[in-house]
Amino acid sequence: MSLDALSDGHVAVITGGASGIGLAAARAFAARGVRIAIADRPGPRLEEAAASLGDRAVPFPTDVADREAARALAAAVAARFGRADVVMANAAIQPGSDIADASGSWDRVVATNLGGVVNTVQAFLSLLDAGDGPGLVICTGSKQGITTPPGDPAYNVAKAGVKAFAEALAHHYRNWPGRAVGVHLLIPGFVWTPLTQGSRTEKPHAAWTPEQTVAFMLERVEAGDFYILCPDNDVTRPVDEKRIAWAAGDIVENRPPLSRWHPDWAEKFRAFPRRRVTGEVL
Repeated sequence: MSLDALSDGHVAVITGGASGIGLAAARAFAARGVRIAIADRPGPRLEEAAASLGDRAVPFPTDVADREAARALAAAVAARFGRADVVMANAAIQPGSDIADASGSWDRVVATNLGGVVNTVQAFLSLLDAGDGPGLVICTGSKQGITTPPGDPAYNVAKAGVKAFAEALAHHYRNWPGRAVGVHLLIPGFVWTPLTQGSRTEKPHAAWTPEQTVAFMLERVEAGDFYILCPDNDVTRPVDEKRIAWAAGDIVENRPPLSRWHPDWAEKFRAFPRRRVTGEVL
């Protein structure tokens, strides 16, 4: 699927669009002549983000964790623009979590990070299907939803769900007799955003900027990648491939779960080849 959906006069809906990757995507899309429905929780940050895009963007205060709010967003976009060619389901939070849910964050994380993606896409299906040209859906996932490292299980669970949902959506549109809609799973690396910066005031060298991430995303959408696996300044694709292959191997090899962090398996992981191509170790 090419970037034809991101054409002059088309409409893109971006949730979590007031900052970070969402705002960088809004700017990149607007530069292509796309009109932007920028959705985020109500507040000055949303208004300022929309204003920074000039007359290309309209702010839509929305909490996508609320299914009815997502439906209201779709209705408002239809009333304002009459179409939606691109949906980027990107809204997410990361307050931290633990198995015992001592912080009470599980409901909020799963409702926003997984429910928000599902709610958004489902709310816009009729507009996507009714379009007169190619459409595009981008779901923002996470490497944590694939390798599920210890430390933030609610976030991992939600992002693993986003991966499964995006895969199912891609299969749906692959067999859909109507409008051609490309579906992609964005899997960012370490990106310097309000979600990741915490108490830090300066970007670490390891992190990419949101703009770098969006530029890479557009390049890989144009190339036809479903899994848009982003590197950063510290982690290369071969390293990611090693980690992902090892995580899948826990099942295939019947190892303990999360064996990469298990004391009996950590050294074996370190010795595991970074990448295998046609049987040759690189």
